[in-house]
Amino acid sequence: MNLFLPRIAALTAALFAAAAVQAADTRSAPKAAAGKGADLSCHVGAYRLDDGRALALGRIDDPAALRWRLLDGRTGKLANKDGALVSTLGWSDRADGVKVQLGQCGEGIVFDGHRGERLKFDIVDTTFEGAGVKLRGRLVLPAGQDKVPVVVMVHGSENYSGVDLYYQQHLFPTEGVGVFVYDKRGTGGSSGKYTQNFHELSDDAGAALREALRVGGARVGRIGYLGGSQGGWVAPLAASKTPQAQFVEVGFGLADGVLAEDRDQVVLDLRAAGFGDAPTLRKARELTDATGLIASTNGKRGWKELDAARAKYSKQPWWKAVKGEYSGMIANHTPAEIAAEFAKYDFEVSWDYDPMPVLRTLKTPQLWMLGGDDIEAPSEETQKRLTALGRAGRPITSVVFPQADHGILEFEKDAKGERQHTRTAEGYVRMQLDWIKRGTLDGWPYGTAKQLAGPK
Repeated sequence: MNLFLPRIAALTAALFAAAAVQAADTRSAPKAAAGKGADLSCHVGAYRLDDGRALALGRIDDPAALRWRLLDGRTGKLANKDGALVSTLGWSDRADGVKVQLGQCGEGIVFDGHRGERLKFDIVDTTFEGAGVKLRGRLVLPAGQDKVPVVVMVHGSENYSGVDLYYQQHLFPTEGVGVFVYDKRGTGGSSGKYTQNFHELSDDAGAALREALRVGGARVGRIGYLGGSQGGWVAPLAASKTPQAQFVEVGFGLADGVLAEDRDQVVLDLRAAGFGDAPTLRKARELTDATGLIASTNGKRGWKELDAARAKYSKQPWWKAVKGEYSGMIANHTPAEIAAEFAKYDFEVSWDYDPMPVLRTLKTPQLWMLGGDDIEAPSEETQKRLTALGRAGRPITSVVFPQADHGILEFEKDAKGERQHTRTAEGYVRMQLDWIKRGTLDGWPYGTAKQLAGPK
């Protein structure tokens, strides 16, 4: 799962580390894949099971493992253990009992007792010009000549290859939806420097949509964007510059600025620790205003404000409960320690970006899908803002999955109280596909999702 600000996440980890010195029917099964440690990447793709379901097998950062996904949101990791493939529940390490057998490369599979045949799509790999960079892209369409809707995937803050790792390119075409994926600048096969400059990234996203139109030609029907997490800032901005975009989907993004993420995380920290009263939250806001100033200026400003907050509040019991994205770390380290870490990470974060002017004026229809229990990008304020925009007549439909975390993921808590993500929420993928195809949500119910604003 991606953080909005990997620079701060890495900084936090570095400083705290330093401070702390049914078995399948084997009679009809394909020949098993190679054993322990084998590269499984040749099995990546989409399969149609004999019960009609579509299954996607996608890469992860381990070539000896894969992630399987179903349209209903169920998912698991496949890895070799003692010479056999074992599936673990969601993103946990707990075996889920799902039995998978892989054939030789290009052959079918057996998934939990159901044979599956690999599906063939029309795939074009391409390179194209972004805003001063050369970008690697790929268009994946359902096989045939029919016109189909196409979605351009807009990155979150991740620094890996979208072409290699985005699962939508395998799963969505099984439902008649084309997908254009590309490597953001500074990642995978694209040139340039990795950045979190939303203006540059939105220019690249505009170039990606135009390239999808060029490559897809007459086969492209409706076309628009799907952005998750940080992509919630970039995708609407890209649509505002790209008149060809006919829709925007945002998953688990914020209709607030970058600094709001840490600020709202601190509120959750304090509430969870029993310090959710209004006076304490006002005091904590003084702290997050100071740490936000430090983060957004790369340590050039904010230390006087932090010293003032420390003098007033550091002895109070709530102080130690503050974590946030970076506030807890900055509050308890010296300027020299922070500066040393800032020097290692320069991603040009658009700290001052305010998404509301774009959201208030963008005429492109938008669908926002939020997690009601998102602890990385708390959605309470975003829900309020989107509801108000929808009621004011803006073309924004917003929904919330009440028990979902970042990524619209369901979770359980382990013995230590840590979240173990078990699956994508039921209805989330189907909701995305319905909006891409028709621009409406006419398939209610979508799991536990509740609509906040906009026409059903």
